[in-house]
Amino acid sequence: MITSIKEFFSQFIEPGTRPDAAGGAHALQVATAALLLEMMRMDAHLKTEEREAIAATLQREFALSADEIATLVALADQEARQAHDYHQFTALINRHCDAVQKARIVENLWHVAMVDGHLDAHELHLMRKLADLLHVGHADYVAAKQRARARANLPAG
Repeated sequence: MITSIKEFFSQFIEPGTRPDAAGGAHALQVATAALLLEMMRMDAHLKTEEREAIAATLQREFALSADEIATLVALADQEARQAHDYHQFTALINRHCDAVQKARIVENLWHVAMVDGHLDAHELHLMRKLADLLHVGHADYVAAKQRARARANLPAG
């Protein structure tokens, strides 16, 4: 993971930025993208809407260009496939994000899960697991789900 992240940093860190701050930000981007990709894979039906939702989320949350998003998604995909569990990603997010930011990540995960109009049992299971690993309380979890449901234009339920 470290080598791939370093390559990503060297490609996209602007000269003159503090390496520690930029490195932490890019590692957080990789962790977030990896979790979004894992959510996309949960229902075994990779759909264009889910890929587009991930790209839109990464652009909105991190203000990345299309090239940066493509590189980030490729790197995150590689890291997620090599990971033995979600801890390396959630631990990074827990270190760098406050409760509001983690609830936003959960909302984005819900959005990816819902954007195809169907919530699979595997998606629900992963959502609960990730929310627990991110230490997102039940009220914030439910509120994030409702915001994502509204964004996906799905009826309340």
